[in-house]
Amino acid sequence: MATYNFSSCPLFFHLSPDETQKILERAVSEERRVEKGQYVVRQGDPVLNLFLLMDGLVRTEMVTKEGNVLEIEFIEPVRPLAPAFMVAVENRYPVDVITMEETVFYVIPKSSWLKEMMRNETLMINFMRVSSNMTVFLSKKVQMMSIKSLRGKLSLYILENTDPRDPSFMLRRTQSQLAEYFGVQRPSLARTLGEMIREGAIRLYKRELTVLDRHKLEEMV
Repeated sequence: MATYNFSSCPLFFHLSPDETQKILERAVSEERRVEKGQYVVRQGDPVLNLFLLMDGLVRTEMVTKEGNVLEIEFIEPVRPLAPAFMVAVENRYPVDVITMEETVFYVIPKSSWLKEMMRNETLMINFMRVSSNMTVFLSKKVQMMSIKSLRGKLSLYILENTDPRDPSFMLRRTQSQLAEYFGVQRPSLARTLGEMIREGAIRLYKRELTVLDRHKLEEMV
């Protein structure tokens, strides 16, 4: 089993490296490599395993009943894929998961993961917290979708990634990827960003975005 840094993975918070390693040695059944541009799972597939993203980058997207593609999020390592749906009654993946570069997963059978949680209270609490945080994330996504204007959606996205004490963050997505995330064309996004910069609401240098007038952004939402 390769060596990875689990310190940023919320499933293993408050567990020692030795505890984490022993859990994975018992539970992981496969280390799977997936080439760039491939589907890891498809929307509607049954959740039979816990996929733990160890290296690479994936994006998740959902196809609506109308046939529209809605990008949900980008996931970086080390993170699990759709953990809450493992124990749901309707335990099927709600999204397609697509690799953005060569990616490595640890595959953990559902029965093995449940057994490990029964053995370790901290692991179970972490799993519950990750699942709850995903619910919060999805509720915010629904809120963003309900906003009609691109300025409003973009303002909410910026506000959620900053706070008054830390007004800057790095854009992980390109403008093309951001446009896809918001469901608009790239020129529309570039024009709206330009307007917000000229109005003094934000500053954008390379990929670092800084909030200059938080109140103005809040009024746009």
